[in-house]
Amino acid sequence: MSQIKKIAVMTSGGDSPGMNAFIRAVVRYGIAKNIEVYGIYEGYQGLIENRIKLMDFDSVCNIIQRGGTILKSSRSQEFREPEGREKAAENLKAIGIDALICCGGNGSYLGLEAFSQHWDGLLLGAPGTIDNDIQHTDYTIGYDTAVNTAVQAIDNLRDTGDSHNMSFIVEVMGRHCGDIARQVGIASGAIDVLMPETKSDIEAVLHTLRSSGHNIIIVAEGDETGGAIKLSEVLTKKYCEGHVDCKPNFRVCILGHIQRGGRPTARDRILSVKMAEFLIDEAFKGESLKAVGVKEDKLVLTALK
Repeated sequence: MSQIKKIAVMTSGGDSPGMNAFIRAVVRYGIAKNIEVYGIYEGYQGLIENRIKLMDFDSVCNIIQRGGTILKSSRSQEFREPEGREKAAENLKAIGIDALICCGGNGSYLGLEAFSQHWDGLLLGAPGTIDNDIQHTDYTIGYDTAVNTAVQAIDNLRDTGDSHNMSFIVEVMGRHCGDIARQVGIASGAIDVLMPETKSDIEAVLHTLRSSGHNIIIVAEGDETGGAIKLSEVLTKKYCEGHVDCKPNFRVCILGHIQRGGRPTARDRILSVKMAEFLIDEAFKGESLKAVGVKEDKLVLTALK
């Protein structure tokens, strides 16, 4: 344990609810283990520009309930180049950092792998993304909150839909992963769910819209139809074939980045804290180039590759 004296924590890529809970846990658990914890501001770009600050107990006070990330995030083109990674390595060496913990998604993990060619400290990752698209973990930090945020928004849409017998085509995030769409569809009582993992049946959706009453149709942004707007255009054309002055009684609602913000659920907060403490314990064991995940409610380490 004496070999680990200083660690650094950063958030990278898209923000997700629970990142602040993760940062807080790294800082306070690290202090409890008698090590110095440094925060890197604005992800890999901040690492290159040496925006690194020693954190204390009070610096993470009153953030566990906040969405986003107090360390902020960015996408760094400079870090993609060896020269940028060399600058980042020199900054960590100057402070004497022993381990770097990064909370982010797939791109963040790729960054850690590339950085290992320039810096010989310990590199560990935590899955921070609402998309739930990281392999070897059942859940990512922020996923549960994003699902709940989307479900609450759809509950609100139902009030208008019920009042006007109007259907809604609701687009949710997830990139090439349909986990948000599937879970939101189940929890909101959607009549149809379109997502990348399955072939979309336009005729079935059309039948739904022609039926009586108001309906909710969920479409993932990465679905092959091209998202809610393009799906709406296709459906409108088919819906109105052979009819003059046709006005389909459905609307498009794209929830977009609203799913990435907001107070993290208790589940995301607890997951963040457990993952943060687990990674610090694994750093003391000398583990590196690995990411934490949760499988069947147990925390596991998986090689970044």
